[in-house]
Amino acid sequence: MNRGKGMFLVITGAAFWGIGGTVAKKLFQEFSIDVDWLVATRLLLAGLLLLAVQFFEKDRSQIIAVWKKRRIAIHLLIFGLLGMLAVQYTYMASIEHGNAAVATLLQYLAPVMIILYLILSRQSVLTKKDVLTILLAFVGCFFLLTNGSFSQLSVPLLAIVWGVLSGIALAFYTLYAIPLLKQYDSLVIVGWAMIIGGTALSFIHPPWELNNSSLTLEAYLYIVFVIIFGTMIAFWFYIESLQSLSPKETSLIGSIEPLAAVLTTVFWLKQPFGIYQWVGTACIIIMILIVALHKDSSAKNHAV
Repeated sequence: MNRGKGMFLVITGAAFWGIGGTVAKKLFQEFSIDVDWLVATRLLLAGLLLLAVQFFEKDRSQIIAVWKKRRIAIHLLIFGLLGMLAVQYTYMASIEHGNAAVATLLQYLAPVMIILYLILSRQSVLTKKDVLTILLAFVGCFFLLTNGSFSQLSVPLLAIVWGVLSGIALAFYTLYAIPLLKQYDSLVIVGWAMIIGGTALSFIHPPWELNNSSLTLEAYLYIVFVIIFGTMIAFWFYIESLQSLSPKETSLIGSIEPLAAVLTTVFWLKQPFGIYQWVGTACIIIMILIVALHKDSSAKNHAV
């Protein structure tokens, strides 16, 4: 896969993540959809759809083959639980105990964690570009999500703990998938990881337990969007981009997620957009351009 395609995939995937988050927020607020139900349902259905695409369009034998080697099967189970499910659940838990701004900001500790891991494991060296892009990502996310107000960061300790765990989960998710992707198609890995995560969460809130008496056609369309675009395509494209971009490039460009979330909140949910948020938008766009125009040459290889 060429680098340009990788850039397109991670930008598109991250944008769908952000838009999907805004749509999910509307479901929570206007239709009282339960968070656990939505996460479990979106993972299960999106995972099944990805495996269906693999079955009809690619090498269908991989769907079963991934479970035939004990080491790979264990690796996939860990990825599904500590990667896929952890990213979903910790982020939602941070929002539940605090607010979306702090949850998203803390989740974007992930690029720093990835860069530190690669440096400590001697797979990469710290460069000036790393420092610049990290600063742009942090400043951009902060201004986008808080509009420059530190008061919005005053949240309960539990929200901060879940948010930091969300950043760790995203870093783990990004790094841990790479060895699997070298042996199997991304559709297989992401699809099974979603099913694993969704099945585990189903023990807490089964997908079939939903009070749908008050749901309208509009609500069902939002649910479909969250499942297909905000989950299936978003996670698939993000993971697929790792085949042509380094983990730190993918995680940094993923900062477009809060940009997409804020823009859809402004233009769709009609919430105001402050001057500092425009500054944050500019920071993230500049960061993406820097990563796009300067290939990461500090990593010895992409496998971790």
